[in-house]
Amino acid sequence: MDRETLLKIVEKLSSCKDIQLSDIPCIDLYVDQVTTLFDDKLGDTKREPSEKVLTKTMINNYTKSRIIMPPKNKKYNKNHMILLSLIYNLKQILSINDIKLLFDPLFNRTNSSKGVLKEDLDELYNAYLTIKEGDMESISSYFNDVFDHVLSISSETVKDTNNDKQTLILLVLALAAQAAFNKRLAESIIDEYFKVEK
Repeated sequence: MDRETLLKIVEKLSSCKDIQLSDIPCIDLYVDQVTTLFDDKLGDTKREPSEKVLTKTMINNYTKSRIIMPPKNKKYNKNHMILLSLIYNLKQILSINDIKLLFDPLFNRTNSSKGVLKEDLDELYNAYLTIKEGDMESISSYFNDVFDHVLSISSETVKDTNNDKQTLILLVLALAAQAAFNKRLAESIIDEYFKVEK
């Protein structure tokens, strides 16, 4: 275990690109074209090469759950692509129900059962991409801080200081603890500001 190898992993993960607005065709797409677009643009984010980024079944389930609006003439537009990209990122952390609650303000559900977008999704999505890109630029520094902290604690508490596996276990536990906190924080924000009072 060495810092350089771990930083290469961090760099590889942080260099994975999102679907940009310029990647979305100006024409509406059929579902097969949508899944191909997502596999082409987000293939680097898969843990296993055999995984699918997005499937027809997923898209149908999101439509049935009213997380995205139904396609028009079996075609998906730019807003669909933006929402599907956001769902792809959010579903790593949040439940589908939480994502639906989060997206509800984007639709004017009172005026139409189909839902009409109230916000300009392009602006929201661009802001999201800007925030994420900025965060990724500082991720190596963040990782170094976590790693230094783990090494410091490990050298004080772990009896076998030559055991890299124990240090790696502590590193994974520290990263997982922070991820769990961020997940709970995101859920708490949804509970506080997006849940409808019954």
